[in-house]
Amino acid sequence: MPTIILVGSLALIAGLVLGYIGRYWHALYRRSSLELDLKERSLEAEEKALKIVEKAEARATELERETKNACRTLEEKLEQKENRLNKKEELLDQRQIDVDSQVENVRTKIEEVKSIKTRLDDHKKELDAKLEEVAGLSREEAYERLTSNIANEREEDLLGRLRKLEMAGEEQYEEKARNLLLAAIHRVGNSMPGNVMTASVELPSEDLKGKVIGKEGRNVRAFERLTGVDVLIDDTPGYIVLSSFDPIRREIARVALEMLLKDGRIQPAKIEEMVEEARKQVAKTVRQMGEKASYEAGVANLHPDLITILGRLHFRTSYGQNVLWHSVEMAHIAGIIAKEIGVDEAVARAGALLHDIGKTVSHEVQGTHVEIGIRILQKYGVDEKVILAMRAHHEEYPYETPESIIVQVADALSGGRPGARRDSIENYIKRLSELEAIATAIAGVEKAFAIAAGREVRVLVNPEKLSDMATHELARTIATNIEAQLRYPGEIKVHVIRETRVISYAR
Repeated sequence: MPTIILVGSLALIAGLVLGYIGRYWHALYRRSSLELDLKERSLEAEEKALKIVEKAEARATELERETKNACRTLEEKLEQKENRLNKKEELLDQRQIDVDSQVENVRTKIEEVKSIKTRLDDHKKELDAKLEEVAGLSREEAYERLTSNIANEREEDLLGRLRKLEMAGEEQYEEKARNLLLAAIHRVGNSMPGNVMTASVELPSEDLKGKVIGKEGRNVRAFERLTGVDVLIDDTPGYIVLSSFDPIRREIARVALEMLLKDGRIQPAKIEEMVEEARKQVAKTVRQMGEKASYEAGVANLHPDLITILGRLHFRTSYGQNVLWHSVEMAHIAGIIAKEIGVDEAVARAGALLHDIGKTVSHEVQGTHVEIGIRILQKYGVDEKVILAMRAHHEEYPYETPESIIVQVADALSGGRPGARRDSIENYIKRLSELEAIATAIAGVEKAFAIAAGREVRVLVNPEKLSDMATHELARTIATNIEAQLRYPGEIKVHVIRETRVISYAR
């Protein structure tokens, strides 16, 4: 038994030794295999790296060649440009030399002309002094005596000459003025929509009238409170009439009421929502109208807030004429006239377009619409030339620039052309009567007739009481009295007629 245990123990020990030895040799074999594999992979990597390096070197060489070619081309172009610039510089230097020479020649000639003019003036003074010495009269005394003698002795000749000058002037300028006005009217002959103090909204059905009024009138009271207009429901069958002096409020109320009638849900909360939405829509419309008017009038670079204020004129009228489109029409007319006479067209157009901008808030701010307009334009930094052009269109300020006269003329043309403005029959008859009364109140006038819708007054005078020279003064006096006593749009023409009739009978 002990022998068996001993033999088993030895066999176990021998197995363990053999197993360890076998494992050791197996590990050595695997290690050598891994080293070979690593060496093979290392060799492959080196080959790939060499190929990549070769490709990179080839690409670098190609890029270097392309870069050199590009640089060479660029250098050639730069050299060509430098040569051209050098030639131009030489040419400019030569031209500058020529210009300097010409300037020097002109200066020399100017000095010569000044010298000649000085000698002529001195010679003229010497001649005048000799004439005064010979005549025994000063120049002013001789002129006064000459004009007095001519006025006394040649009155008829002067009148004939005056008539010829008037006829020549009329013939010379009538055709040009007619063509200019025809061109202006042809370009800007817009139809003028007439807005009044009320706006009407059609009711889809009579049942909605009760909804608009609401329980105990709460809806209509809420609507009037939010919009600031008067709602007249029972005045016109099938319509609701909105009345307000403020055209913006009236338009907001109209838009809001139309949206409420379309929606059908009429209650104070909904009314407030629709009124706010209408305010946004009208504000958008005002902005669009201002931009459209500015574009059509050819006036650019206006302040955005100024364009919005300008758009408010779309809802204002003057004698039935839409103020915004009246201003646009004026801008076209002013531009045509300014271009014809050679003054600043841009200033004339801007002054005409902005001349009535003060009317947008004239019922809210103290002062005339001209004064308010001046303050608005100054606030938004408008050019002083434009302000000078617009402020004299009602003759509240003197004409300081040619453009200010053009704006006033354009205002008279736009407001005075037939069909542009409407007036009530009472005002029409009153104006005609006042025109005739002003003319007949002057001594020497026999009859006066207001014709052409009050645009012209024909005055018949007594030929025994007034001479031909006096009729000129009479016409000016009547025109001045009309300007001082009446307010009217446009221009009134005064015709004074002096006629002598001699009758004889052969028996």
